[in-house]
Amino acid sequence: MTRPTSRDVATAAGVSQATVSLVLGEKWRGRVSERTADHVRHTATQLGYRPNLAARNLRLGSTRTALLVVPALTNEFFARVYTGAARIASDHGFGVVLYPSPDGTGPARDPFASARAALDGVIASSMAADALHALGGDTLPLVMLDSDPTAHTAAAHVNLAIADGMHQVTQHLQNHGHRRFLHLASAIDSWTFDVRAKALSAHLSPSTELRTVRAHLSVDAARTAMETALTPLHGRPTAIVCDDDILAAGACKAARRLGLRIPEDLSVTGFDDLALATAVDPELTTVRLPAERVGEQGMTALLAVLEGTPWTAPDIPVELVVRDSSGPAPSA
Repeated sequence: MTRPTSRDVATAAGVSQATVSLVLGEKWRGRVSERTADHVRHTATQLGYRPNLAARNLRLGSTRTALLVVPALTNEFFARVYTGAARIASDHGFGVVLYPSPDGTGPARDPFASARAALDGVIASSMAADALHALGGDTLPLVMLDSDPTAHTAAAHVNLAIADGMHQVTQHLQNHGHRRFLHLASAIDSWTFDVRAKALSAHLSPSTELRTVRAHLSVDAARTAMETALTPLHGRPTAIVCDDDILAAGACKAARRLGLRIPEDLSVTGFDDLALATAVDPELTTVRLPAERVGEQGMTALLAVLEGTPWTAPDIPVELVVRDSSGPAPSA
C-alpha cells in the first residue's frame, strides 16, 4: 500500500488540499470552520495520514531536532538530563537525539554523516567545549550544561551551583567536629570535578587536614583505592568527601571490609543523589543535583538561541540531603 498523501485526505474529506494544509498545519482558525477542521483531522486519522517531515523541514530550513551529547549512558544523572530536555522539546514540537560520546569527555565524533544538516542545535552535558568541534563547529548553536562557563564557543550555558554544594558538605562535616578529611576524587579531568576540588579546599578551615585520592568512576575502583588509603591506622581520616555517589558506595564497601563503622568511625558523603544513595546501608548523605531541571533549562536555552533571543540564568541551586552515612567525628 502506498502512503496516503494530503491530496488523498482532501479527496476523502471533500475539501480542497489547501484546506487540509491549513488544518494539519494548525493555521485554520479564522479561515476554516471548527466543524470542517474536526472533519479533516478525523479523515486524516482514518486514512493513517502522516505529514512528510522531510519535505516540511526542507521548506522551513529546520529539522526541529536537537542532539544531546553525554559522556556515558551508565550514569543515571545523564538519563535524568535527557528526560528534562525531552519534556521541554516535546512541548515545542522538537525531538531530542541522545548521543553518548564514544570517548567519554574526550573529543566527540560526528554521530552520523549528515549530522549538521539533520540537526538544529547541540546540547552537551559535562563535556569540554573543545571536544565538540566535530559535531558542528561554528555552524550549529551549542548549549553547554555543567561545563566551563568561560567557553566562548557556546551560545549559552546552564550550570549547577556545584561550589555551593561542596560548601554545604564541608560546613555539615566541620559542624560535626571533623578535622581530618579525605577527598575521593574522580580520575576524570573535567570542569565540574575541578570545581568540586577547589571548593572543598577553599571551605575547609586552616586547622583541618586534607588528603586527595583519585579513582575511576566505578564502585570497585573506589573500593580498591579506599582500602589502601584507610589501612594505616595513624592519621586515618574521619570523613571521606566523594565526588559522586558511585565513588561513595565504593568507599562504604571498603570501610566495611576493614571493620570500620559508618558513621561512628567514618563519615562518608556523596554528590548527585542517585537512586544508589538510598540503596546503600546506611543511606548516603549527598548533594542533590536536580538533573531534570538542568535538561529542561538546557533545551529552553537552545530554543531561545534558535529564536535569536539572548539567554542567561543563574546557577541552579543544589541541596545537601543529610542521611545516616554522616555524623559526629569519633572522639579518639
